[in-house]
Amino acid sequence: MHSPYKKDFQAAATQASDESTFDSELSILRDVFKLLPAGVTVQDEDGEFVLVNDAAAALLQTSATAPAASQLSDRRETCLELLRTGRPAMLEEAIAGPTKQVFLTSHRPIRVAGRNFLISSSTDITEQKAFEDHLFRSAYYDELTGLPARRVIEHRVNSLLKYDNGQGRFALAFLDIDNFKHINDYYGHAAGDALLAEMAKRLGLDLRDSDILSRISGDEFVLLLNPIESVAEVEEFIHFLLQRLKAPFFIDQSEIFASTSVGISLYPEHGRSYEMLRQNADIAMYRVKNGSKGAAAFFDASMEREALARMKIEQSLRLAILEKRFCCAFQPKVDIRTQAVTGVEALVRLRDDDGVIQAPSTFINLATELGLIDELTHLVLAEIVKSIDLINDSFGPDTTISMNVAAKQAGNPEFMRPFAEAIEATGFPKRFMIEVTEDAFVTKTHFQDEILPIFRKLGVRISIDDFGIGYSSLSALADITADEIKIDRSFITDIHKRPRSQGILRAIESLSEALGMTVIAEGLESFEELAYLQAATKIRYAQGYYFSKPIFLEDLKLAAPRASEARAGLGSRPTPEARPAYARSGGYRR
Repeated sequence: MHSPYKKDFQAAATQASDESTFDSELSILRDVFKLLPAGVTVQDEDGEFVLVNDAAAALLQTSATAPAASQLSDRRETCLELLRTGRPAMLEEAIAGPTKQVFLTSHRPIRVAGRNFLISSSTDITEQKAFEDHLFRSAYYDELTGLPARRVIEHRVNSLLKYDNGQGRFALAFLDIDNFKHINDYYGHAAGDALLAEMAKRLGLDLRDSDILSRISGDEFVLLLNPIESVAEVEEFIHFLLQRLKAPFFIDQSEIFASTSVGISLYPEHGRSYEMLRQNADIAMYRVKNGSKGAAAFFDASMEREALARMKIEQSLRLAILEKRFCCAFQPKVDIRTQAVTGVEALVRLRDDDGVIQAPSTFINLATELGLIDELTHLVLAEIVKSIDLINDSFGPDTTISMNVAAKQAGNPEFMRPFAEAIEATGFPKRFMIEVTEDAFVTKTHFQDEILPIFRKLGVRISIDDFGIGYSSLSALADITADEIKIDRSFITDIHKRPRSQGILRAIESLSEALGMTVIAEGLESFEELAYLQAATKIRYAQGYYFSKPIFLEDLKLAAPRASEARAGLGSRPTPEARPAYARSGGYRR
């Protein structure tokens, strides 16, 4: 017979077990809730906290001790409003503690046992927001100067145009630092960046809240002056701006002078779109660049015609390179004691659409500006290789062959290494003399330390071209590793009449002799100049119109004797009539 108490005992035991399990599970849930990485809180209808886990407690404690402790009060009001409306919400909260933190908090009202509660979960998105801010600033602000980027000023101008009622006027100025590439090469890119930052500060002085200064690329800035009353007002402001920029910049213990060229367009006179106004300001700036630099000019219609003509020349040059319509004229280097031709310099020429020969002055600078100079240099090398038999027939197989490389190219390993390989591939690298201007040696580039050893290994010699008109000093020569110095023609012209130039020439000659460098006098054009060099100096080599203009070897083939024949028939002091046949065969001005 079963006891009536047994069933009650079992029920009680089961209930106790269930309660124990419930307590155990509740304890686990409390521990999990407490240790959740996200901050979780539960608030009642009065906004009082019912449950707070550790992460939320730390957050609330930070808020309570922060300077902006009123955030807690604001948060409570927000929660009460959400409880009243019963709407969920996703809010960003910035906690101004010792370090600024940003949280994304999800608020959701719930009803439990007849009561309303608000459960909130907060996730730290500080790093995510910092990354988003970085992306935003990268898209809309220049990292180096902190100035608005191109799209900001473009958007501002477009907004002005969209809402213009026909009464507004503003000016758009395009500013470009003069010779900035040279500053970068000479002082280094770190100094160049520092200069840009300092330039931005000076350009930004005295601007109104409605004006905008933007850096749109490397050394180019665009300035919006809005509104304006008159052209005179703009002229006055730009004048003071240019005066301010004349003061030197002190960067890395260097005193750097940097002028800026400015082109200005006016709305509505010079365009009714941002692109047209910017383009016309750019055209005006290039007019300044091609003139005195460091000045300002307003756009006018004649500039547009010039720009179209320039564009036509650009397209013609690109097509000429594509079609390889370049050729080389050669000018001899002569031993003035024996009249022997010791070398030739290859000088590039362009055959235009009409077959007319164009000198380098019409296209070299443009080719450099357009980034075509590297390809052009390789075309010159190809022309030399193609002409090697004529060179040997005309001047002998031992003559050196000189070709010019721009200083910018000389300091660029990405160009010079393949160029050295191309010279080696000719099969006669030891006959080459590479002529570079002296700034290739003294600027902070890779030429002296990295490029020069490559050419030395190949047996290629190095010549300093146009010496004396750039950054040369006699002390600088001691640190330059070169085989030849070509003294610029400005020192040679009428040397027999100029005692000061004679003194400079003797000093260069003596130092060059001590350093084992050959000296060549460039631009020798008269018998009197030759006679002075022969009598008053130890200089042995010269190059110039007195001996020969640059000549095409095809023209020379029928008219000129072999170099050995020319050398045999000349004395040490030739008359103009006794000069070699190649000197009388015409040619083309360099």
